[in-house]
Amino acid sequence: MFNLQTPIVLAQTNPSELSRAVQEIELLDTMRSELASTLEGKTEEPTMQTMKEVCYPVGMRVMQLSQENGWQVKQIASKYRNPAHAPDDLHAKLALAKFQQDQDLVGFWERETINNQPGTRYYRRINVEQSCLVCHGLKDGRPQFVKEKYLQDLAYNFRVGDLRGMYSAFIPDLKATSQSTQK
Repeated sequence: MFNLQTPIVLAQTNPSELSRAVQEIELLDTMRSELASTLEGKTEEPTMQTMKEVCYPVGMRVMQLSQENGWQVKQIASKYRNPAHAPDDLHAKLALAKFQQDQDLVGFWERETINNQPGTRYYRRINVEQSCLVCHGLKDGRPQFVKEKYLQDLAYNFRVGDLRGMYSAFIPDLKATSQSTQK
């Protein structure tokens, strides 16, 4: 009789990390919304300084979440202003399409492999709010600094309630552990 040891590799995304990712992304979206609301009622045209006060903190928080947690957090949009926010793979394109088709869908999970690392990716929609239209409304109504700085800008002609884009948080699986079974 033979006694063979066959390793079984178990890997999964930590459920508490998944829950925490949702909480962090919700806080991020609240931050975005609150910062954008500071533009409401203003009569002067937004400037580069406005962008630094409204958009920059959100981008910095995205990078901070990635660095602190070992996640890959991104803002992704089909109609992007910053080319770094373009869909990064087919999964992201399909996720944007899914949000576009279902206006009531707020977020969902997908199992994915990114850079040969299996894990779970959370997608969360970003809707256009009234305050967003100051910079993302009609093409001709964009602030001058946007027209000058973002020559390939696609992030305009939105209406309130439109899908602006999404957040993506990829949480890698826990390191695989081996268990042995006997045959």
